[in-house]
Amino acid sequence: MRMVTINNYDEFAAYLGKNLGVSDYVELSQERINLFADATLDHQWIHVDTERAAVESPYKTTIAHGYLTLSMLPYLWEQVIKVNNVKMLVNYGMDKMKFGQPVKSGESVRLVADLYAIENLRGIARVQIKFAIEIKDSPKKALTGIATFLYYFE
Repeated sequence: MRMVTINNYDEFAAYLGKNLGVSDYVELSQERINLFADATLDHQWIHVDTERAAVESPYKTTIAHGYLTLSMLPYLWEQVIKVNNVKMLVNYGMDKMKFGQPVKSGESVRLVADLYAIENLRGIARVQIKFAIEIKDSPKKALTGIATFLYYFE
């Protein structure tokens, strides 16, 4: 894991076009997949029926929901960057998001984040982060995109 600490807009801007950090890997176990299925009421067999998936799935196992992979962003994000002197943070949106590769049950994922763009909007930093959720020991990414956040510095 590699983490960056930011204290103000200028420190953020210094990372433009650069890597912000890389999180630790976290496993997407079958238990986590089942809990996500319960929380979202999405019990499609390819996610929760291990016996059927072993026979009928092209992956020969269950796979994590794409939205489960996406939902790991906040947890992984906290391992990549710490922003001090912020009175409020708003998730403003996602762009160019693409699910590139399913995450099989038991595989581990991590976040790699780069500062794609930053703009000062009258004291509010609009920050665009180009992110990739990588699957351990896989050349293909599980998820890529650009996340936009609004940082209200004190």
